Amino acid sequence: MLLTVLVVLGACPIMAQQPMLKDPLLDAMTGDWVLKGRIGGRETVHDIGVDWVLGHQYVCIRETSREMDSSGHPAYEAHVYVGWDQAASEYVCVWLDVWGGVSAQSIGRAKPHGDEMPFVFRDTSNAIVFHTTFIYDRTARTWRWVMDNEDQGKLQPFARLSLSRK
Repeated sequence: MLLTVLVVLGACPIMAQQPMLKDPLLDAMTGDWVLKGRIGGRETVHDIGVDWVLGHQYVCIRETSREMDSSGHPAYEAHVYVGWDQAASEYVCVWLDVWGGVSAQSIGRAKPHGDEMPFVFRDTSNAIVFHTTFIYDRTARTWRWVMDNEDQGKLQPFARLSLSRK
């Protein structure tokens, strides 16, 4: 019995936990924010809360629209997890929202670029389908989110948003 357990454990890959993530750009994102701007051509206001979670490995962005649907629930809600892929030296993002379903398009990756996190989301064929760039303004201590659909290599604006502290 002991031999069986040892064989099974030996066959499982052992993953070492990354050290606690220390990232000044993600630190600057934590707190409570008001998001304002245009999404899909419509003006909107959302409340944003950002906290470190899961052993300080990710920030969780909780986004809730102030607009309500016909049932009295927020018209849009999302939990977005942003962390660091140490092996690839890039940010990783998992975007979960009220539209449901998790697919390749739910996962974005961004190479660090100054005070920007330019996430690219791909479909199952590895084609780029969506861009979301988080841009930090250190002087104003605010964020901008720029979101674009990509169709045949051309970007189509989807959202232009600004975040200010509550």
